[in-house]
Amino acid sequence: MENMKIDYLPLKRITAMHGVEISEAVQQVVDSGWYLQGKAVQGFESEYARYIGSCHCVSCGNGLDALSLIFRSYIELGRLNEGDEVIVPANTYIASILSITENRLTPVLVEPDMNTLQIDDRLIEAAITPRTRAILVVHLYGQCAYTDYMGELCRKYGLLLVEDNAQAHGCRFGNHRTGSLGNAAAHSFYPGKNLGALGDAGAVTTDDELLAQTVRTIANYGSSRKYVFPYRGRNSRMDEIQAAVLSVKLKYLDADNNRRRKIAGAYREKIAQPLVCLPRFNGNDNVYHIFPILAERRDELQAALREDGVQTIIHYPIPPHRQEAYREWNGRSLPLTEQIHRQELSLPCHQAMTEEEISYVAEAVNRVVL
Repeated sequence: MENMKIDYLPLKRITAMHGVEISEAVQQVVDSGWYLQGKAVQGFESEYARYIGSCHCVSCGNGLDALSLIFRSYIELGRLNEGDEVIVPANTYIASILSITENRLTPVLVEPDMNTLQIDDRLIEAAITPRTRAILVVHLYGQCAYTDYMGELCRKYGLLLVEDNAQAHGCRFGNHRTGSLGNAAAHSFYPGKNLGALGDAGAVTTDDELLAQTVRTIANYGSSRKYVFPYRGRNSRMDEIQAAVLSVKLKYLDADNNRRRKIAGAYREKIAQPLVCLPRFNGNDNVYHIFPILAERRDELQAALREDGVQTIIHYPIPPHRQEAYREWNGRSLPLTEQIHRQELSLPCHQAMTEEEISYVAEAVNRVVL
């Protein structure tokens, strides 16, 4: 096979798949003269709530804000207090941790299951203390991380269950979608997500009407009605153009996710490389926002693939507890998390990939000799 150049995530190609509809939707917003808090946002919120299976969807500026607004709202409503503990996977993206510490809550880091790379639910109960008030379950890489046992623990100990659904739009657990499994869920529509905007955008979904109202109020400067401010709020709003784009792309999300599943299946069938480990999965649904492999000589593997024209990404090179931002945690030992961050490499996996590109990536991985 001739040498090819495979970009990890060619957003221009992905956007072009529905380019005409997206351009028309954007033009309609431009022509309307209404760019914030209008019909496009209202329409997307209704569509996305219906899609997720939640009673309420509150749009906001980005995924981190969505998470932070959930915790802040629970504090304002008296469900959480500063210093309360929130259990969270140790190998998550730092945004999950930031949302907790921003609200002066205490993250309790729990190691992952190396078979799934998701939080190990067998370790959760031992991490629960009298100060534990919530679990933040993160559907990393696009796989559903929720388990029935996790739900039982929340009921047993009276814990809130918050979902970080930034990487798992459209994923399912049985007959329900992620984003509707807990008390509230945060969603990111960063351009590289399975459901991505053309800029930053996010949302909160929940069945709790009072929580939804509080999130919406805090995100709008803390204003419940014009010039009335019950909370010290912030400005975190999705604009009309992003909402219009997301409404177009939402129509194709399930088909796009199915394409990602087929690509992942092809990788599993075609990749036969003793240098890499393909994580096993727990039977839960997976929309493959990321297709991760593990390799002890990860950096050398990445360099070899780059030479072959295949762009890869590391998710993520430094775990949260080793970041300078959390220097007080730098001495902690979380060996499984550290192994993942030392070995993880993400292969291209997106709905615009051709069969030729999929085969080329798999063959490039198989060709590597270190």
